[in-house]
Amino acid sequence: MSFPDRHTLVLGIETSCDETAAALVLGGNDIASSVVSSQIDLHAAFGGVVPEIASRAHLDLLNPVIARAIVEAGVDEARIDAVACTVGPGLIGALLVGVSAAKALALAWDVPFVGVNHLEAHLYAALLEDPSTELPIVVLLVSGGHTMLVEMTAPGEYRLLGQTIDDAAGEAFDKVARFLGLGYPGGPAIEAIARQGDPTAIAFPRAMRDAEGDGRLDFSFSGLKTAVMYYVRKHPDADTADLAASFQEAVVDVLVHKARLAARDVGARGIALGGGVAANGRLREAMLDACAADGVRGYVPSPAMCTDNAAMIAAAGWHRLRLDGPTPLDAGAIPNLKLA
Repeated sequence: MSFPDRHTLVLGIETSCDETAAALVLGGNDIASSVVSSQIDLHAAFGGVVPEIASRAHLDLLNPVIARAIVEAGVDEARIDAVACTVGPGLIGALLVGVSAAKALALAWDVPFVGVNHLEAHLYAALLEDPSTELPIVVLLVSGGHTMLVEMTAPGEYRLLGQTIDDAAGEAFDKVARFLGLGYPGGPAIEAIARQGDPTAIAFPRAMRDAEGDGRLDFSFSGLKTAVMYYVRKHPDADTADLAASFQEAVVDVLVHKARLAARDVGARGIALGGGVAANGRLREAMLDACAADGVRGYVPSPAMCTDNAAMIAAAGWHRLRLDGPTPLDAGAIPNLKLA
């Protein structure tokens, strides 16, 4: 049997932004443990992630998080066959903490080191929790830094279909939440108050929803963010819950519509969600309803697998090890790493 195989145990490490995470995954899809230490409280006072604070927190938290992941998996260090780590995209200081630790462990344990693209790892979130996933699928990857549609035909084989031309969906959530005084992180704050509001109260624009030509699968959320600000300035007594619900509905409407278009274009058997915004309840509900209406399968990972975690890094690492072999130890972190 070739290496890696279904018995190969990979330690995954994730430190690309403000989550310090470690996980052990067997055979590319069996999660033995997954530990995430969040830094939200450290950054909340600043209304966003402070790179220097994130890097220092990773230094303090990473070793205990790795140790806990190994203990929770119930294995000895000698059982670990490879160490996978996010090498990009992300904050350079934060990435370097994880990359340095992963290389050190790989050297100490005499096992392969595997550098993982954080965006590619998000593509495996749905497959991790539902091994019955039938490819090809379209993955809607939505986070604070990225919004893109990706066709996945096989592990390691994917094609970028569309992406945001300005703000990512998660970035728009954060900026609108900050403007409305709802706090950080913006996504959960808007979702919480939106439950009390009317999503049809305000007809916010759906930029590029019905675009044609080469950019028909691209996104734009900058104008929507600006529209919310202009509306509030013109209607200072507007109900915050209605504002949040109407804004959220505008984002979800465009995301779901474009994902359906992409799935039809490529003949996908299903649509999967990935990234932090994929934890949004309204998006999850709307996507599953759309998939049911279109007769395709909807793959919605648990919220824990949507946000940054190391299980998806370990899974992607297993597949990258199979496809490409170990990553050279002189490889560095790449903060602006692209998916394709």
